[in-house]
Amino acid sequence: MNRFRPLRPFPRAAALAACLALAATAHAASPVPDAAASDPAALGWMVGSPPPPERILRFDDGSYFRFPALRWSVANFRQLMPTINVSRGLGAIDPLPRALRKDLDAVRFVPLGGSEPMTWEQSLAANYTDGIVVLHRGRIVYERYFGVLKDDGQHGAMSVTKSVVGTLGALLVAEGLLDADKPVAHYIPELARSAFGTATVRQVLDMTTGLKFSEDYDDPNAEVWAHAQAGSPLPKPRDYTGPRSYYEYLQGVQPQGSHGAAFGYKTVNADVLGWLIARVTGRNVADYLSERIWRPLGAEQDAYMTVDSIGTPFAGGGLNTGLRDLARFGEMLRTDGRFHGRQIVPKAVVDDIRRGGDKAAFAQGGYPLLQGWSYRNMWWVTHNDHGAFMARGVHGQRLYIDPKAEVVIARYASHPQAGNAANDPTTLPAFDALARYLMTTPR
Repeated sequence: MNRFRPLRPFPRAAALAACLALAATAHAASPVPDAAASDPAALGWMVGSPPPPERILRFDDGSYFRFPALRWSVANFRQLMPTINVSRGLGAIDPLPRALRKDLDAVRFVPLGGSEPMTWEQSLAANYTDGIVVLHRGRIVYERYFGVLKDDGQHGAMSVTKSVVGTLGALLVAEGLLDADKPVAHYIPELARSAFGTATVRQVLDMTTGLKFSEDYDDPNAEVWAHAQAGSPLPKPRDYTGPRSYYEYLQGVQPQGSHGAAFGYKTVNADVLGWLIARVTGRNVADYLSERIWRPLGAEQDAYMTVDSIGTPFAGGGLNTGLRDLARFGEMLRTDGRFHGRQIVPKAVVDDIRRGGDKAAFAQGGYPLLQGWSYRNMWWVTHNDHGAFMARGVHGQRLYIDPKAEVVIARYASHPQAGNAANDPTTLPAFDALARYLMTTPR
C-alpha cells in the first residue's frame, strides 16, 4: 500500500495507506454512514461517460481511498494504479461444488465485550462486507456479494497478501531453497548493512525482527511514511532525495531492539520476504505465485498485484483476487496442501503454520483481543480447540481456516476503520460460531 508523507504536495506523495489512516482518523471524530448508506453502487462512484465531477475518484489526489469512496476503490484498484498480473494460466477451472444453505443467516453469537446476541446476517452489514464465501467440506454453502463487488470481480486483499507470500516463503524453506536459520544477508548482500542483515529468514517469516520502523499512521515522522513514499509509483517531489523503490528503502532500515525477542507487526518484513523469494527463484512474487499456486489450483480468475515505480510487486499488501479463488487457496491449506487430488503445497508447510509461533513473543505485540494466539509464516494462529488459523488485512479482509470444523471463510470488506480491532469483536465470534454450527449440523 502506498502512502503519502505529510507536508508534501498531496498529488506527488499520495498513496493508499495514508488514505487508510485518513479514513480511520477522520471518521473516528464524525458520524460514519452505515453499510446501506455507504453502498458504493447506490452512491454511483465512477458511473458515466465521464462521471459527474463529484463522483470521480483519483489515485493521485487520494480521493479514491476516503470513506465512503474506498468502498468502490477496493474492488477496482486496477483502474487506478499500476499492477502486475498473477496468471491463472490456460488450464480448465477446477470448480467448487455448491450446496447453499439458507439456515446460516440465523446463526447467533455474542460480540466480544457485548451482551446482546447478533445474527450472522447482521454481522455482514456491521462489518461492511463486500463479499463472503463459506466452504464446508469443500462445498460452497454460503456466498453473497454487496455494493460493486460481483462474483467475477476482484478485491484488494490488503495484508492477507502477507499470508499468501508467507506461504510461498515457507514452501521454499520446506523445499530447501531457503534456509530458515541463515541470515537475510546470505541471500541478499545488499541488505547486509541494514537491520535485516543479521536477522534470520525465520525471524522475517515470523516478524520477530528488531527494526526501527513505526507503522503509527498518526505520527507524521513514522518510518511508514518514508517506506510509502519510496514505494509509490507516483512522481516524487523535485527536492526528493530518498529511496525510489521498495528495494532501495529496505536497504536503509535501521535496527532497534534484538531480533527474536518479540513479535512486531511490520509490513517491511513482507517486502523483504518478497525480495528473498525473487532472489532464490529468479521470479518476482506475482510470477512465482502464479506458477506454484494459482495455476495448479485451477483458479477461476487471474489475480493481480500493485507495484512500485520499477514494477516490484507489493508483497506486504498488494494482492487482489476473486473471492472464490481466495476460498480455494484456503481450502487447499485446510486439506494439508492438497486440492482435488493435487499436492500443491507440501504438507510440512501447513503443519508448520498450524503449530504456530512463539506465544511469549506474540504476547509482547499488544493484541488484547488475541490472547493466546501466535504468528507463524505470516499467519495468525488462534491455538483454539479447533486449531483455527487466519489471514488478516485492514478494513476487514479475512481468510479463516478451521480444520476441525472443516470450514473455510473468505471475506472481503470495506470497513471505515482500517484497524482490525474495529471489527474483531464481531468477526472473531461470528466466524467461530458459524464454523461450530456447520460442524454440528452437517447436511
